[in-house]
Amino acid sequence: MAKKSRTKARPHQPVEGEVSPRQPCPCGSGKRYKACHGAPGGAPAPFVSRPFEGLPSECDVVAMRELVPAATAPLALTEHADRTVQLCTLLPMAAPAMVRDSGEIWLGLQVQHHFGDPARDLGAVLLRALESEPGIVGLTDQPGDGPRLQDLVAGDALAVTVHDGFDFWIADVEESERAGMAAALEHANAAASPTARLTTVEAAYWTNVGTKEHLRWVMPEPEGPLLDALARLHAAGRDRLVEGSRFVGMFRAHGLLAPVWDLPLGTGPEPLEEPAEKFAADLAEALADGSDLTTDERAARSGLANRQVTLR
Repeated sequence: MAKKSRTKARPHQPVEGEVSPRQPCPCGSGKRYKACHGAPGGAPAPFVSRPFEGLPSECDVVAMRELVPAATAPLALTEHADRTVQLCTLLPMAAPAMVRDSGEIWLGLQVQHHFGDPARDLGAVLLRALESEPGIVGLTDQPGDGPRLQDLVAGDALAVTVHDGFDFWIADVEESERAGMAAALEHANAAASPTARLTTVEAAYWTNVGTKEHLRWVMPEPEGPLLDALARLHAAGRDRLVEGSRFVGMFRAHGLLAPVWDLPLGTGPEPLEEPAEKFAADLAEALADGSDLTTDERAARSGLANRQVTLR
């Protein structure tokens, strides 16, 4: 009993936006932060808290890496403009990259390696793929110094396409060669929850996980001001999107917050378009409010801060 009471009486309160030494390391290694990237001299590579900053459509890239099962987005390169590159959520066998028979390069965001800076990992894999023959391109060691993905990519925004499943894996494969991929494709498709990207706002994704529907919306604003603005709207009861919906908390991933709403089953993405656009306007107004938070707003902020789950 004493041990349990002592734990309750002395909760760790990390500085906002930082990682507690006893929390899982955001790199995804499975170790505690103090034994991984928080260990002096013990980290495998410097950990970058916001690795995709400066990349076109940063919020969508974070969503594709952490929240969206099947999606693609073409990348325009600053050099090698003749090469076609697709950024993909997940590739077969969670491969870092694939060079297709056509010479097209696919880059995978949802991979197993964690070297501290996924943008540098992606840059290293892309450079290798540009020089590789068709097949899988891997990354087994720390990439070291070199360009990050945002150093290699041109443009201001990505055109994200959300797929119903992973049939895009075999879209360019001859019919005679598809049989060998059928089992892997079926398994991957079965695990993919229906997902759609809203069109009226950026980086907001509806999903149906079977027992519930959610809206998960990755936002680019700094955590402190964003929490203040969300607290103002929450305290005022202005964060409900549709009848029966509920703002339940947020993910923290790669330096950005992704607020999450629970939705009634059967909602679907279309009814969310107009309310999401209205919420974005209300949020912009709240972000511009420089006044001190009221008592109710401070209480709302504290509650929201306690409902954060760090993914990366």
